Amino acid sequence: MIKIKHKTSGEILATVDAETLAGADLREMQLNGADLRGADLRGANLEFSDLKEADLAGARLAEAVLLSANLSGANLEGADLYRVRAGSDRPARAAIFNGAILDKANLAGADLRHASMRDAQIKGADLSHADMRETDFSGSNLCHVVATKALFIHATMREVNMCHADLRNCHLNDANLSGAALHDADFGSTTDEGFTVLNLADFEGADLHNANLRRCSAQDANFRDANLSEVDFTRAVLGGAILRGANVAGADFNGVELGSVTMEFANFSKALNAAIPFYKKNLR
Repeated sequence: MIKIKHKTSGEILATVDAETLAGADLREMQLNGADLRGADLRGANLEFSDLKEADLAGARLAEAVLLSANLSGANLEGADLYRVRAGSDRPARAAIFNGAILDKANLAGADLRHASMRDAQIKGADLSHADMRETDFSGSNLCHVVATKALFIHATMREVNMCHADLRNCHLNDANLSGAALHDADFGSTTDEGFTVLNLADFEGADLHNANLRRCSAQDANFRDANLSEVDFTRAVLGGAILRGANVAGADFNGVELGSVTMEFANFSKALNAAIPFYKKNLR
């Protein structure tokens, strides 16, 4: 018999007739504020459960089902959420992590499609191979995350902090990163043949100072008024991209075709290796 208690009052919130919570059926449980620190919840079904402000620090939730669960304000610092099922192609079925703490959590291979992760703390987490299509990270702190080969397609990431993030071989097609802090982020590749995809992504007003965008595909991406100083664009594909008003001082455009790039009000005089077409020279 396992008793799940409230983290501060000690009140018994639920009683589970089992020797372990691993694989347990915990659907539709009211576990608001529960003390589940270090709990073994591997493969457990927590669908539709209320886990608001629960303490799940260090908990093991690998391959658990969190569909329609509410984890707003929950503490999941250092938790193992490997391949957790928290997302769906139906927004109403996705989990809610608004304001949650997920620092250094393992979310590798997690399904987070359409999940709401607004204003969450996700510093240093492992998001490699995670599926975050349509996920809302607005205002969240993802500084130093490792997200290699992850999917952020059409994700909402306005004003996120992703400084020093490892985003190699990611797909951020049509993602909204306006106003984001992305300085020192790595958008490069884990292999010589691979590349990161940023097509149609919105970086308007974002800070990408000293970011690595070598060989990335950023066709039709919006970098309007962004800080692109010291960015390495070596051999990047920028066809149709908008750099209007961007700060490109010290940015390296070696091997970049700038013919179809919108360059008005971007001062390329301090950019490196920028082969500006003659018909655009008066637009600098």
